Amino acid sequence: MNPFRALLVAGLSFFIGAASAAPVSSDAIPDIPYQRFQLPNGLTVVVHEDHKAPVVAVSIWYHVGSADEPAGKTGFAHLFEHLMFSGSENHKGTYFQPFEMAGATDMNGTTWFDRTNYFETVPTTALDMALWMESDRMGHLLGAIGQKELDTQRGVVQNEKRQDENRPYGRVDENVLVNTYPANHPYHHDTIGSMADLDAASLADVKKWFHDYYGAANTTLVLAGDITVAQAKAKAEKYFGDIPAGPPVPRQQPWITPVEKATRGVQHDQVAQVRIIRTWVVPQLGTDDAILLDLATTVLGGGKTSRLYQRLVYQDKLADDVSLGISPFALAGQVQLTVAVTNGVDPAKVEAAIADVWKTFLANGPTEDELARAKVLNRAGFIRGLEKVGGSGGKAAILAEGQVYRNDPEAYKKDLARSDAATAASVLAASKTWLGKGNYTLTVLPAKPGLDPAAEDKAVVGLGPSSQRPAVVEPPAKAYTVAAPAVDRAKGVPSVDAFPDLVFPALQRGRLKNGIEVVLAERHTVPVTQIQLLFDAGYAADQGRKLGTASFTSALLEESTTSLDSVEVARRKERLGAAVNADCSLDTCAVGLNALNAELPPSLALFADIVRHPAFKTEDVERIRGQWLAGIAQEKTEPTGLAMRTLPPLLYGPDHAYGIPFTGSGTADAISSLTVDDFKGFQRDFLRPDNVRILVAGDTTLAAILPQLDAVFGDWTPPTTPVPKKRIGEVAVQTKPRVFLINRTDAPQSLILAGLLAPSTKAKNAIDLGIANGAFGGTFTSRLNMNLREEKRWAYGASSLLAEAQGQRPMLIYAPVQTDKTAESAAEILKEAKAVVGAKPLTDDEIAKIRAQRIRALPGSFETTGSVLGAMSGIVVYDRPDDYVQTLKPRIEAVDRKAAEAALSAVVRPDAITWVIVGDLRKIEAPVRALHLGEVQVIDADGHPVKQAAASGGAHTKAPVAEPSKP
Repeated sequence: MNPFRALLVAGLSFFIGAASAAPVSSDAIPDIPYQRFQLPNGLTVVVHEDHKAPVVAVSIWYHVGSADEPAGKTGFAHLFEHLMFSGSENHKGTYFQPFEMAGATDMNGTTWFDRTNYFETVPTTALDMALWMESDRMGHLLGAIGQKELDTQRGVVQNEKRQDENRPYGRVDENVLVNTYPANHPYHHDTIGSMADLDAASLADVKKWFHDYYGAANTTLVLAGDITVAQAKAKAEKYFGDIPAGPPVPRQQPWITPVEKATRGVQHDQVAQVRIIRTWVVPQLGTDDAILLDLATTVLGGGKTSRLYQRLVYQDKLADDVSLGISPFALAGQVQLTVAVTNGVDPAKVEAAIADVWKTFLANGPTEDELARAKVLNRAGFIRGLEKVGGSGGKAAILAEGQVYRNDPEAYKKDLARSDAATAASVLAASKTWLGKGNYTLTVLPAKPGLDPAAEDKAVVGLGPSSQRPAVVEPPAKAYTVAAPAVDRAKGVPSVDAFPDLVFPALQRGRLKNGIEVVLAERHTVPVTQIQLLFDAGYAADQGRKLGTASFTSALLEESTTSLDSVEVARRKERLGAAVNADCSLDTCAVGLNALNAELPPSLALFADIVRHPAFKTEDVERIRGQWLAGIAQEKTEPTGLAMRTLPPLLYGPDHAYGIPFTGSGTADAISSLTVDDFKGFQRDFLRPDNVRILVAGDTTLAAILPQLDAVFGDWTPPTTPVPKKRIGEVAVQTKPRVFLINRTDAPQSLILAGLLAPSTKAKNAIDLGIANGAFGGTFTSRLNMNLREEKRWAYGASSLLAEAQGQRPMLIYAPVQTDKTAESAAEILKEAKAVVGAKPLTDDEIAKIRAQRIRALPGSFETTGSVLGAMSGIVVYDRPDDYVQTLKPRIEAVDRKAAEAALSAVVRPDAITWVIVGDLRKIEAPVRALHLGEVQVIDADGHPVKQAAASGGAHTKAPVAEPSKP
């Protein structure tokens, strides 16, 4: 993922919504040791001990989801999930506040067809607080939920729906579901529901849903991490033992409804590329055939070596991308094929090629080599996921999913064993049974002006009801009992007064025989080693070159070498279970290897070949160029992509090294003109042994890894020419605010992205600024988010973000808001900006909250090898001391209100904001102009000025864009 896109995602992540596993070989079935018990009230508790870090993952799964919603109540399970964050009877106000103060990480709630889950990872000393909070909302919610809370979260969810639908292809899932499942199937509607049903939700619905589904007997609690079974049992009984079991919950039964014959649909959207989505209904989670189809879809469409990718992308050049995968749910599953059709290609030709590949596969099945590679790929991915105890995909989630759906926390073992036992014949048999049946094909076409997406969706006629729906099964009668309350909840949330110390490996340094520096952090948790070659380059190295050169050259490193073509490179990675990736950020380019220790020597040899001997073959270049240009076109149809492309040149000016699209993709003209000489030139100048440091983290030692690295990189010699010096100049503060509008007709939301310039990440007050920003817009309970989301209900979330950079870095204010509140939202953002540096500065309490959150989150922030590697990269790139992480606590503790206020005031200058607002100008231009935020200009997707007679069309002429001030 592009780092700036990742930054936006990370910035929005708070919006809602025995000993550690022994080292295993890639051939053994991994083990997640656990113990399970049930409280007298029916609550199921699963405990996994992992003492590598002083944190505990708390994961609570309620066995209810959107599949349980009655007619006319779509979206209610998800709406209720939001209400669970509105406070409880004994803790009024937002649910997040105590967790932020305790330094919780990986905190969220999600809703799916068959379950609703809530999870957080907390320091061991905060576990009582977390369990008190979870049990209080499970047992004591309704008294805290009134009409105000319902209306607030209804507005938030409806903006979440608008935000989803404002993305390209954002309306696909709803169309697919109504055309693949019968009208009375639990999966006929999507989880977020319809606007009308959300509008109709009442407090009576809230009470009934809570009463029917949120009892202890319908719930699984998983505790994974630095805890013993005895401690877990005592705490579960203490906090949850007095909660009623709830009424018996009827269980829906699996209902597999294959589409009887091939059917089709067409959807129009603001997209740059035709996309074909084909869906089959297949067996559910836990079945033999679901495992076999997982292998089949990997062979057919699981990556560069897959048959469909080979045929459609490599051979026939009909598509820019192909993917095929299975999503097994509790009652049924889906296999879905997605093809991004190359512009100018007739979709019928694509479908003909798909049919040919399909026919061959259903006749002969996979080869032994294809099947073996698919098994290794799946197993390696599972092993890598075992580092994390919590979050949405860690060990707690694996155990919870098995328990909730299959009454077996180690159901994953059965699935891995089934996969191991699969044969080419069994995969073929399952494929013939299910992939030879009917399917539904949706073709998404670029919309013409005047599209009414709501009207198009309303006109879709999905499948009718079926008489074959199986009856629900009532659970057997059980006599549950509740314990006497063991907690005096009137005393409030348990205080968290002590916190565990951070555990972070000491960095070790060495050098290869050619002088390349190696930095190592040992992490002996899973048998995996991660290696990163970090080059001083990045997007900034495009200065004086064609924009996009750095990223494009890095992408080509993952293609052919001088001795192996790109397909053979991919096949070897799959056989080894190795992952190699190359990408760039503003200031660096990196090539990474994630290797299983059992295959480390051959993985390193392949890795070195990839880094040192890229072939830059014409056929690779042209294939990637087509995909790249399609990606740029796609960025221009997506609100965030549009804003991230256009804002940086406005902030920095077109001549600055950072005055480029922050997507890193460059411009279409530049990419179209790139030649092999450009790539070789960039490699010669920047991707060289005297411009790199090698970072290593994982299950190895310096004595072991240095000889292995020396064997493949030690004889690498640099060219005779010097490394070019990047010129990252200083940009003066804007003398006046500016507003740039981009039209996106019929957009259901507007995107506000406002930019300011902040000092380098290397600045002495970087920590001060980070803490101040946390209070202003960097956390869920920050001023920006509480205003626009929780108080106004105009956004799914709003935040302020500080990107990392060696030069002046951007501070971005990000807010996707409902269209009719665009101007009002911009006014509120400006109001908050003026207040925080004016009449309402940050308070001691606000600074103390963020300071405490940052310090207390440290023990849980470096749980994985990847997170350790990320910290090492920051140390190297920003010239930090080797003990930077270990000394963060006193550095953060030293930040007071005065220092934070000074840092923020130097950056947040309301009269210097550059605004980019993307939306339907017919509806938002006049109100935004009336705000008088600053000089308003309309620009196009390339940042070129457009002077128009009317927002909906008219005479267009070029107009100059005001550039940043020069120092």
